[in-house]
Amino acid sequence: MARSVNMRLRDLGLSVGLGAPGTHNAITDVPGVQVGHATLIEGDGPLVVGKGPVRTGVTVVKPVPGHARATPVTAGAATLNGNGEMTGLEWVRESGLLTTPLAITNTHSVGVVRDALVADDFRRADGLYWSMPVVGETYDGILNDINGQHVTAEHVHQALADANGGPVREGCVGGGTGMIVHGFKGGIGTSSRLATIQGEEYVVGVLVQANHGVRGDLRVDGFPVGRVLGPDVVPVVSPAQILPPGSGSIIIVIATNAPLLPDQCRRLAWRGFVGMSRAGGGCSDSSGDIGIAFSTGAAGQVPPEYVTVPTGSWRVPYLPHQSLSPLFDATSDATEEAILNAALQAVTMTGRDGIVAHALEPQVLLDALSRIRR
Repeated sequence: MARSVNMRLRDLGLSVGLGAPGTHNAITDVPGVQVGHATLIEGDGPLVVGKGPVRTGVTVVKPVPGHARATPVTAGAATLNGNGEMTGLEWVRESGLLTTPLAITNTHSVGVVRDALVADDFRRADGLYWSMPVVGETYDGILNDINGQHVTAEHVHQALADANGGPVREGCVGGGTGMIVHGFKGGIGTSSRLATIQGEEYVVGVLVQANHGVRGDLRVDGFPVGRVLGPDVVPVVSPAQILPPGSGSIIIVIATNAPLLPDQCRRLAWRGFVGMSRAGGGCSDSSGDIGIAFSTGAAGQVPPEYVTVPTGSWRVPYLPHQSLSPLFDATSDATEEAILNAALQAVTMTGRDGIVAHALEPQVLLDALSRIRR
């Protein structure tokens, strides 16, 4: 099977779980959610800090069109392993609201991305108030001049301007440009699922920045393909030059239009790790595994934080807890598929010092599945 930039898991006749995806099989299937990227690829050869080679970027997820602070959404977060960073989570946990776009970048560019989102928030503001943006990270220093801190505020503005609600570019783009997953080239991946609850159809969409996992642990719909895809089949990029095997991290962003309370969003965020574990991740001390989930189901009904609202003058609709199982299934399945899409959409990349991260080619995956099934 020839390599295609449009090759995703379902293009191979494979799927995860029993649920149906949305129109684009992406987080943008949730109405109003938009995704944008700014990708930085420059230079080759030996690492020269401050000059390159550069293999990095920034990805933004806008929970609602327009100014997020004016239309906050309910949100919750979960951490499986805390060897990572996502700014603003304490306020998300405290308030139960997401009031800015989310951004994902590399570990050493979190500060500049956060500050750029603050400036963008203030520019759109009507009056003075503080801003607490949510910015996550994974480490791309195996391929990228991470200490050169090449991501700037302008790149954040580019990603915001690029944000749209259509199909999402995956693989070596945005914050995922220099990432590695299960020893293959990784990056950005996305997927979605439809879920019917009490006669109403809702969408759950997931976007991951996948930079985690050990090759031998990789699974596809339960099949341990990583065990037959050793370095003799596809060379394994060696993080041991810098980090222990399995290092890296994953950021999982979950969106839904099902009306949920903040604590229900937190419960949804935890289910992303179920999908991560099904794909073979989640057991490394040096991996930061962080998830955040938000619901647009009450967007426009939750008053902005800077508006004084009389007690009892508004109500947030929500589903009963006992009805959430279909959303949990949708989240875990979409997360698993998003991780696999990240690997399949990525292309082989040579980074700093000539280090190569090899792509997971579609035919290689199909051959591995065939061997295991036999």
